[in-house]
Amino acid sequence: MIRKITSKHDEEKKRRRNQIIVGLVLVFVMLLSTLGYSFGSNTSSGSSPTINYNGYEFTYLNGLWNLDSGGQTFNFISNPSIAYKLNFSIKPLADYQGKTLYLYSENLGAESEIYQNMQNVALSVPPACPENEENCGKGIPVKTCADNFIIIREKNETNILQKDDCLFIEGPAEDLVRITDGVLLRIIGVQ
Repeated sequence: MIRKITSKHDEEKKRRRNQIIVGLVLVFVMLLSTLGYSFGSNTSSGSSPTINYNGYEFTYLNGLWNLDSGGQTFNFISNPSIAYKLNFSIKPLADYQGKTLYLYSENLGAESEIYQNMQNVALSVPPACPENEENCGKGIPVKTCADNFIIIREKNETNILQKDDCLFIEGPAEDLVRITDGVLLRIIGVQ
């Protein structure tokens, strides 16, 4: 293949033109990325959605519904308006304050909801094993309904029962977080 003969002046002119084109493209990309970043950060820094539920204001932030009540912050995965509704009373928040709250759970999501919301209320929230339960690990203490105890089990039917100092939360695995959020809302006094 034969290459066309060009003068040094023409080659320099072509090289300079290519440099200017590449420089303009880079400036254009930098300008667009700066504008995109500024517009993107404005939408995320706007106000978080809030709802009023039973006279309490919940703010949706970082994937959780947050409630500030009595100087404490509570966080829920479920929107309070779709959380499980209880039509009976259970022990209120004051009965958990400053006391050890034992927790047994067969569902990690529901366990996290209890732990996250009760760790700053109760003295501590250690794991425990209900008496007659065979699936507990070594070193986990056995507790009864004479202790402050929340027991969460995966069952086909939803059932919530307060028996002495035990609170039983039972339901289908896919609904246990929503059910637990409803129980927590009742404990806090929102429902």
